[in-house]
Amino acid sequence: MSEPTDDAGTSQALLERLVKFRLPRVLEIKKRIDGGQRLGDTEIDFLKGAIEDAQSGKAFIDRNPQFQALGTQLAQLYEEIVRKAVENEKSA
Repeated sequence: MSEPTDDAGTSQALLERLVKFRLPRVLEIKKRIDGGQRLGDTEIDFLKGAIEDAQSGKAFIDRNPQFQALGTQLAQLYEEIVRKAVENEKSA
């Protein structure tokens, strides 16, 4: 039998990390690439980590469908950033 999870505590920690750390940095990166700049190694590493975290959070979202829309929006944001970053690289 599986152990019960403390999703209330997990959701609070994940949302706090998203609001205080992840989202401000992601939006800063998006602003730079929307301005035509290229991503640096540090930004690429950060985005890789953010995307990996989002993928590993899928089980949490599956258990908590109220976060489905937020998860979808984050995935779309990351996809948009990567697509634009690739465009910027090709244009350089």
